[in-house]
Amino acid sequence: MPELRVNLDLLQRFEAGLDPYRPERSAIPARLVGHSELCPTLMIGDRPQDFLVCGRMPMFESAAEAERYIVLHRRYMRLLGERARVRVVPSIAVQVPNERTGRTVVYLVREPVPEELMGHAVARRLAPAEVARLVLLALQETAKIFDFNRAHHAELELGFDARISHWAASGYDPSHNALSERTRLLYIDTSAPLLRRRGQEQLDPELFLRSASLLLLPLVRRTFLPELLNRYYDFRRVALDLIAGFQQAGRPELTLDLIDSANWFFLAERQETHFKPIMPDELRRYHRYDASIWRTYLMLRRLDRAICRLRRRPYPYILPRGTYA
Repeated sequence: MPELRVNLDLLQRFEAGLDPYRPERSAIPARLVGHSELCPTLMIGDRPQDFLVCGRMPMFESAAEAERYIVLHRRYMRLLGERARVRVVPSIAVQVPNERTGRTVVYLVREPVPEELMGHAVARRLAPAEVARLVLLALQETAKIFDFNRAHHAELELGFDARISHWAASGYDPSHNALSERTRLLYIDTSAPLLRRRGQEQLDPELFLRSASLLLLPLVRRTFLPELLNRYYDFRRVALDLIAGFQQAGRPELTLDLIDSANWFFLAERQETHFKPIMPDELRRYHRYDASIWRTYLMLRRLDRAICRLRRRPYPYILPRGTYA
């Protein structure tokens, strides 16, 4: 995997002048281009030749804790690409201390991908039959993870989030509304390096809680967090999550056809005779539940941010715009 060159000076200057409330108004402007469970994805810089695309994670309590995450991320990347043979966009995690707040911030810098090649952008342009092909490509690539897990179950398991916004379509021509034979999916979001060794999760689950409101912590720790982590080790639930994500991707009318495509993939292509077919009612329930969880989570994070602002305390997190639909 090629080594990325990171402009550490740019990251340090960006962190020093960051406005977490309005990143676009920071000393070095940034645009929010995505958001995962652990971090926002930012495009940093005011000149195209200097742009950096990266995730920002300010939840670490020490440099040592940040370094443990970086080591785990490096291992996860190696396992994805070299052992499971998933096509992954190169990325690297680096520490950037914030002298104003005393926090250690980790930036996850990845190779830039044109926005028109991002999975959710591609899905909005394609004809329905081509969206089904896109989903099959994602499932075929994701199958490599679960084949690896099956072969190494007693020792290692990889968690994986296959939602369509976590992929980029290499070889896709945006001027056409069809995929070509050269189209390949590349995985782009490795901010949550989920890895179990002998059944023990290696990523500290408390990292998911650090940005949550104190009001929400007991509920999240007891219910939401175990569900969030476990779903990414279950291929069927990963597929369910992938299809449900097309509500957000702006193609809710396609979900019935995508259910048929996913069921065909498991039952015919993979010949998993014990696979329980995904049903439309199940998908609707899943989406409603998932949407309500994320809306509540985001609402309470915004409340926490407002309280910090009233008390004139720094709030280090960048929150997503809009709501979960």
